[in-house]
Amino acid sequence: MNRASLDKRPDEVAAMFDDVAPKYDVVNDVLSLGQTRRWRRIVVDAVGAVPGQRVLDLAAGTGTSSEPYADAGINVVACDFSLGMLKVGKRRRPDIDFVAGDATNLPFDDNSFDASTISFGLRNVNEPKKALAEMLRVTKPGGRLVIAEFSAPTVPVWRTMYTEYLMRALPPIARKVASNPDAYVYLAESIRAWPNQDELAAWVAESGWDNVAYRNLTGGIVAIHRAVKPGRTAI
Repeated sequence: MNRASLDKRPDEVAAMFDDVAPKYDVVNDVLSLGQTRRWRRIVVDAVGAVPGQRVLDLAAGTGTSSEPYADAGINVVACDFSLGMLKVGKRRRPDIDFVAGDATNLPFDDNSFDASTISFGLRNVNEPKKALAEMLRVTKPGGRLVIAEFSAPTVPVWRTMYTEYLMRALPPIARKVASNPDAYVYLAESIRAWPNQDELAAWVAESGWDNVAYRNLTGGIVAIHRAVKPGRTAI
């Protein structure tokens, strides 16, 4: 898969992530210039879960995003559709519950999580609005949604520099450090094709979530969207 659009074949995307799984976390650190870990810490803080609560970490990949919850004594479920990613994660963290699942048809009961989160994975879902509705279904009333996703830089000059990096600098770097450089060309294109902050916020609200808000990180390269499921407070 070399070209990105919002009409993605799940089998092709899953196969791509299977292929890059062994080096995925290392490559992410290199390509994000070390920012990935900071962004993920902010997501954990936004989720605000405490021991005794249950968190769904969707598109969890190798479980890097799930580890802080497990380390804090929180019951986290790392769900992803890439078996290759899940296998790498399970070998590293056998204490985390890794579950294979489709974001548009989650294998969980209604109202079974105190919070649902997805980091840098929603744009790889072929029907992202359906995934938002599924996360609403499995989250308890009053539970929280937190999404971290690449977005639109807010300063025009910075936006131009970022686009140049994505399409000119990122592919050569990926060729040196990644097992499947073409996968990172797709990822760069998928970022360019993805809706901006306000459009994604509208999608979240249309899916039935309340109190939708977002926070820009690194000048809008990444945005953290937050929302709450209507009903009593769970967190």
